[in-house]
Amino acid sequence: MDNRLEDFTQRVDRELRDNILKFWIRHMPDDEQGGFYGRINNDLKVVKEAPKGLVLNTRILWTYSAAWRLFGDDEYRRMAQRAYEYFVDRFWDKDHKGGYWMLNWQGRPLDPKKQVYGEAFTIYALSEYYRATADADSLNKAIELFELLEQKAVDPVYGGYFEGYTREWAYSKELLISDAEHPDSTKTMNTHLHLMECYTNLLRVWDSSLLREKLIDLINIVIDHIIDHETWHFKLFFDDRWNSLTEDVSFGHDIEGSWLLTEAAEVAGDKALLARAEEIAIRMAEAVLNEGVDADGGLFYEGDGRSITNRGKYWWPQAETVVGFLNAWQLTGEGKYLDAALKCWAFIENSLVDRQNGDWFEYVKEGGRLPGPDEAKADPWKGPYHNGRACMEVLTRLGQAGRS
Repeated sequence: MDNRLEDFTQRVDRELRDNILKFWIRHMPDDEQGGFYGRINNDLKVVKEAPKGLVLNTRILWTYSAAWRLFGDDEYRRMAQRAYEYFVDRFWDKDHKGGYWMLNWQGRPLDPKKQVYGEAFTIYALSEYYRATADADSLNKAIELFELLEQKAVDPVYGGYFEGYTREWAYSKELLISDAEHPDSTKTMNTHLHLMECYTNLLRVWDSSLLREKLIDLINIVIDHIIDHETWHFKLFFDDRWNSLTEDVSFGHDIEGSWLLTEAAEVAGDKALLARAEEIAIRMAEAVLNEGVDADGGLFYEGDGRSITNRGKYWWPQAETVVGFLNAWQLTGEGKYLDAALKCWAFIENSLVDRQNGDWFEYVKEGGRLPGPDEAKADPWKGPYHNGRACMEVLTRLGQAGRS
């Protein structure tokens, strides 16, 4: 390994173990009500009565299961077990299966709907916990939820998956994860991306021909319906028939999707599909590099195909940028991608890492404005998954995971 990569991996390892993972261990456990707090502000003020979200809990579960599997640290094991036990005790719907979308601060169901996006992260986390522990119950729950999604959420006419369901698994179009700008949307890029991600992880631990078939179907849906083969960006919102409803571009999802697509095809074991996925991933990374990266190495948040519409640089797209460009470099050997990954990492270190209170700020806006002290460091959407996973991906891809 050359000196530049050796330095890079050492910095990533320190950031992961000395900052990100320690922050969540130190500040997030709720010892009074159980599980983890629903919100902590940048000034480290705990909002004790904040709701507790399924996405946050499962992302903590995934992160510390993965860290435990890679490094074998007992602190990571305890965090993973805490997240798993709280999930089973409070989030898991024992009557109708699946995970509640939101609990109140005391751990009682606040919003018991079944959001496919959240159920995808549940499968992702449960399968990772199984990878780390061989706990049969976690695998059984992941399989049960996979089978439930295939029974309840599939569009039998046009393919793909619908989004929102009641606690009893009755479909409701109004439960789409979206906003008022897309009232006609019934399917999203985001949910399908993370279903592909979670089915990939489940296939690693459960060699099911049905699961493999469904993962390949999802890969093809992403390739055929969600990726724009003229611009090499993701289309974001769709109606039942996969008609795109917006021209918005999410650079962070594009670069994240590029490496998740190749990972999924590799695990699926279809060589022809993998070759196609790798070619597409390179095209997507090239489009992001040409259109979404600022001179300082940071990734802009959104565009519309013609210009940048949101120049903010949020924590999670930066994390995914490092992995996505590292993946493109490994596929092509072209130094511009490695340069882009390293430059984005330097941007993260210089602009997003909170050197005073720990973890990363949610964003840095144009002109260098950071979030205020009363804005969230942790909330139902901001957890240790994107930045923690990015670090673990770097260390694994460069052969440094597990080093002390």
